[in-house]
Amino acid sequence: MASKKGKKNTPQAAKASSVPSGSSATAFWSAKWHMIIIFALGCILYVNTLGHEYAQDDAIVIYDNMFTQDGLSGIPGILKYDTFYGFFKEAGKAKLVSGGRYRPFTLVMFAVEWQLFGRQPFIGHFMNILLYALLGIMIYKCLILLFSVKSDDKKMLAFALISSLLYIAHPIHTEAVANIKGRDEIMTMLGSVFALWALFKYDRKAEKKWLISSLGGFFIALMSKENAITFLAIAPASFMLFRGKSFASSLKKSWPLFASAILFLIIRFSVLGMDFGGTPNELMNNPFLKLANNSYIPFTPSEKYATIFFTLGKYMQLMFFPHPLCHDYYPRAIEIMSFGNWQVWLSVLLYLLMTLGVFYFWKRDRFLSFALILYLATLSIVSNIVFPIGTNMSERFLFMPSLGIVLVVARLMTSYIPNLKILGALTIVMVIGLGAKTIDRNRIWKNDFTLFTNDVNENTRSAKLLNAAGGALTTNAASMQDSPQRTASLQKAIGYLEKALEIHPTYRNAYLLMGNAYYYLRDYENAVAMFDKALAIDPEFKDALQNLPIVLRDGGRHMGQNQNNFVKAQQWLERSYSMNPDDYETCRLLGITYGIQGIHNKAIEFFQKAIALKPNIAANYATLGTAYRNAGQKDKAREAFNKALELDPNALQHLTN
Repeated sequence: MASKKGKKNTPQAAKASSVPSGSSATAFWSAKWHMIIIFALGCILYVNTLGHEYAQDDAIVIYDNMFTQDGLSGIPGILKYDTFYGFFKEAGKAKLVSGGRYRPFTLVMFAVEWQLFGRQPFIGHFMNILLYALLGIMIYKCLILLFSVKSDDKKMLAFALISSLLYIAHPIHTEAVANIKGRDEIMTMLGSVFALWALFKYDRKAEKKWLISSLGGFFIALMSKENAITFLAIAPASFMLFRGKSFASSLKKSWPLFASAILFLIIRFSVLGMDFGGTPNELMNNPFLKLANNSYIPFTPSEKYATIFFTLGKYMQLMFFPHPLCHDYYPRAIEIMSFGNWQVWLSVLLYLLMTLGVFYFWKRDRFLSFALILYLATLSIVSNIVFPIGTNMSERFLFMPSLGIVLVVARLMTSYIPNLKILGALTIVMVIGLGAKTIDRNRIWKNDFTLFTNDVNENTRSAKLLNAAGGALTTNAASMQDSPQRTASLQKAIGYLEKALEIHPTYRNAYLLMGNAYYYLRDYENAVAMFDKALAIDPEFKDALQNLPIVLRDGGRHMGQNQNNFVKAQQWLERSYSMNPDDYETCRLLGITYGIQGIHNKAIEFFQKAIALKPNIAANYATLGTAYRNAGQKDKAREAFNKALELDPNALQHLTN
């Protein structure tokens, strides 16, 4: 009886919560070796990103963000404003997306890295790799604890290991890991999984350290990205499924996560306010708009939800067949759909079955039920069903939900393949296949140029991507010497930008970039026309307002010097001057243009303006003296010539009498 009593009083939960190596398990089946394998895989798969530069949205959160660039002194600003404020430096532009974004934690990390290392993308990539590999370990530990895996249960150990390995290897995660900005995804997932793990630790043994860990981990997750809020559904579901608790009891046990969420929301609303913003009426910030009678109108409800369900089906396709991958799915990468499309109905059916599967498997297979809850809950917040997110879809939005699908695959594998050797071989093949795609995909993320110019070949219907590729080609060509290659690059850029405008006719940035490309081709007429179209769309468009006077000035010079068309040169230079009266070269060119046309009083006026801007250039006084002489003002001419000689004794040797 004593022996039986001793068995009964043994804390089974404590035995099941860890996987020690010992006589009952081979070295391979120890948690230590599993975690080493997982960590090593995460590092190996992404080591080829260490030499990469900044790319994509890194400008917004790192090298063009005024707070991040201030290092430690910029942290108060990061905490005080919308995440985009430090980049746009304007309160209005910070809320381009509905409701704004408050994700300060990773920006604080970037500010600290900038303080310590300066502009070093290597550090950012290195940190992403370490954190991602750590996430793989944390997923493994959480599954072991959540599912109460025993040290001698090789089938469940295999389930946890396979799940972690497939998650780490999946190429859908390259956007989050290979792009430094993607750290918000990593930290959100890491913080959420850690919080869930600590929560179950606290439930097993109510020690303060686990309570603080759960509170802190989830707060970090929320401060990294709002998506973590979905774990408020996952935590209670976990208690119900794996600890047999009632709904009310599960909510009660999940209180640390709710406490962190309340604190986060209080801070978020104090910073951004309660205004969630209206739905933007600009296609690049609202994919559910269509052009009708030269203006954008909302999709019909049928079009909107058909398009959403098509997108949800696309997510599932990428989970099982991750090719081709693309960082951009802006309009019209996903076309306007209708419920007459069979793919839409297939997606509707699939998600209906998954939703029903949550309840069907609730008692039949709690692991599958949990996996489906995890996928559907974390995907819901980026689905465009709950609230608009500003784009159709993005591969990084699967960073959290993908774990749910991985768990389904791992569960089916361990359930229907009883032979561990066959199971292991299949896992190795899958990891190698997924890993090879990940490594190959990483190289595309080297910098903006490789990313945009490669992905545009995979997605020719995204106005934003076409615009980005056109801009990258134009910027790259601007640094080249005149050559057929440079011309070809600029012409290719214009082709992409024209396609972008076919999709989005009021895309002001595409007109801007096309104006730049024509300028580098010295096609000033078309360059000016493009800038004028950009300003017709937005008269306050700063970039166009800055670029246009330069194009008008250089175009005016070209017309005078190369075409002898001084009347048009004068018109363009006058327009340039009206936009930027403090440009020295414009004033000088206007003086020359008026002088050649014999309008000496205007020539004198603009030479004087040029001298006021740059008073120590001898040639300006020489040309001013010539203008005075031609106007019959000999005394002033002599005075100007003397000033020229004072600055440069050789200033007058090229003048003709």
